[in-house]
Amino acid sequence: MTRSALAAFAAAVSPPHAPAFPLSVAAIRTELLSGLTVALALVPEAVAFAFVAGVHPLVGLYAAFLVGLITALIGGRPGMISGATGALAVVMVSLVSSHGVDYLFATVVLMGLIQIAAGFLRLGKFIRLVPHSVMLGFVNGLAIVIGLAQLEQFRIPDGQGGHAWMMGWPLATMLALVIATMAIIWVMPRLTRAIPAPLAGIAIIAALVIAFGIDVPRVGDLASIQGGLPAFHLPSVPLSFETLEIILPYAVILAAIGLIESLLTLNLVGEITGKRGGASQECVAQGVANTVTGFFGGMGGCAMIGQSMINVSSGGRTRLAAVAASLFLLSFILFGSALIEQIPLAALVGVMFMVVIGTFAWQSFRILRRVPKADAVVIVLVTAITVATDLATAVVAGVVVSALAYAWQNAKRIQARTSFTDDGAKLYQIEGPLFFGSADGFAELFTPEDDPDRVIVDFAGSRVADQSALAAVEALAARYEARGKSLALRHLSRDCHRLLNRAGQLMIDSDDDPDYGIAVDYDVRAGAFGGAH
Repeated sequence: MTRSALAAFAAAVSPPHAPAFPLSVAAIRTELLSGLTVALALVPEAVAFAFVAGVHPLVGLYAAFLVGLITALIGGRPGMISGATGALAVVMVSLVSSHGVDYLFATVVLMGLIQIAAGFLRLGKFIRLVPHSVMLGFVNGLAIVIGLAQLEQFRIPDGQGGHAWMMGWPLATMLALVIATMAIIWVMPRLTRAIPAPLAGIAIIAALVIAFGIDVPRVGDLASIQGGLPAFHLPSVPLSFETLEIILPYAVILAAIGLIESLLTLNLVGEITGKRGGASQECVAQGVANTVTGFFGGMGGCAMIGQSMINVSSGGRTRLAAVAASLFLLSFILFGSALIEQIPLAALVGVMFMVVIGTFAWQSFRILRRVPKADAVVIVLVTAITVATDLATAVVAGVVVSALAYAWQNAKRIQARTSFTDDGAKLYQIEGPLFFGSADGFAELFTPEDDPDRVIVDFAGSRVADQSALAAVEALAARYEARGKSLALRHLSRDCHRLLNRAGQLMIDSDDDPDYGIAVDYDVRAGAFGGAH
């Protein structure tokens, strides 16, 4: 259902006929305009996240430029946008406040190296273990986080060093401009797709504010974005074990958060654009980007779901749009700061609110009553944890809960049908997997005190999965052995046969070739685990 909802959203925001590469003139124009739209939305985000991390705004802007450019060129999925993110900034703030910004740069370099290693080890493939219920919670939670982040733009300096909520006419003006921006974005695709709707909304509202001198907060009120090219800078930290002890924990956490958010965004963009693959490549790209950024005075970053959705909804489908976004952002820093700083924050807030509406999976309210209860719990849990803490914690919690729910369901499936063979042996036909969750239930299926001298356990409908299963088989054999009875296993699959044989539990005289088609009985040797179970 998530896929169908994303597909419906993609159909609503995508150009009706996406051109194939090589791009036509019209397609290039669409990609460039999409990149411009993304760049405009990146400015306040990068500045705000720099403030969250406790660093200069240019540190966030340089990260948005460098991370965005490098991942655009070598990333795993065209259409994705990367840059400085709030998920990373909230982790960085304690490091910066305790040790200074140079330790942050060193941490970002180490973070990048860890991500590169993860890519070469092909760890990105494990994103497949994230269930759709977790993905749905991630999308909803991040949409809420993006929406809540925009509320900060409704706060103004109170003259005493703090900030207060807008009241009265300023608030009404701000809300009116936000609603007007959203209305333009909604109407524009119905009139023409020549210009991305978010860009049209920003341009029209900015023109009105500048032309009529409307007094509303503008980008320049956050901070000046004027600067030069990012310069190479070796982090001024001691090359010692003590430094490594300080930065390693932060680097591991940042690398994990960055990869999780990037890979989930990669999957989301893949659902919308219909393209798959590239998880390990994305890990390497994120790692290279952060390593380079750390040496050029940037705070590091990862994929940004909000900006990625702006890009996709504006028609960006190739690497050109993401590259253009980074280059436009650099041009703002070098040449266009005076103009960009005049853009009203209300226009950018309106764009991000439309991103929230488009990102949130509204059908989740309907499907919560239709999906299994465990999946419904996971959706709500991941959404709540994403909002309350951070994305990595939410995803890990969602995967753990999903795995436990799956294990519990499979644990309840273990059962046995009994019968007797022609020679008087009792046959237990096991159904369901034998693993740590079902080991106790497996043991309860047997009655050694009442069974005949020979018992056969048929595993045609089961699998011996782990060490707990091996221990359960051994314990069962010991129970029968204590009563002077024998236990044999039948219809072992090849992997189960190898597992039991390697554990030393099968009594065999030759290297036979087990197959479901041949009813070979294997006697069981008790004591292989030495009572470890």
